[in-house]
Amino acid sequence: MQEEVLASIEASSARRWTGVGMLATVGVLVIYVALASPPELGWQVFLFVVGIGAFWLSYHMWHSTQDRIELTQSELRTSSGQVICKIEEVETVDRGVFAFKPSNGFIIKTHTPRSFDWFPGLWWRVGRRIGIGGMTAAAETKFMSEILSVMLAERG
Repeated sequence: MQEEVLASIEASSARRWTGVGMLATVGVLVIYVALASPPELGWQVFLFVVGIGAFWLSYHMWHSTQDRIELTQSELRTSSGQVICKIEEVETVDRGVFAFKPSNGFIIKTHTPRSFDWFPGLWWRVGRRIGIGGMTAAAETKFMSEILSVMLAERG
């Protein structure tokens, strides 16, 4: 049986196009500089690596932001079915101004560390910390973090 989705977060198409377009533009400009006015060989190689990295990141961001994050009573997951974390694993939710968090997002700290995951523009996980947000709307992430905070408060 499918659980009821309490809140969901997704990147709007305008944000996706803008973010990916900016990264691709950086890639084009850096490679153009490397070709139009070639610096020393070491710097030229560096510029090519940065340009190719920007293209790779824009490709990865485009595919990762096609997904959305869903909060249910038992888990935080993506719409493609990947479980980000179980609600019982969540220790704290931090959406403070000085928290190391994604833009328009929040940080979840879990009891146990998990493997590294990174979906640029949507979410990331490093050890016990999970960052939710990036290319998402602030209202959606705030709503989800508040629901998650209430669920933690009810849990005790």
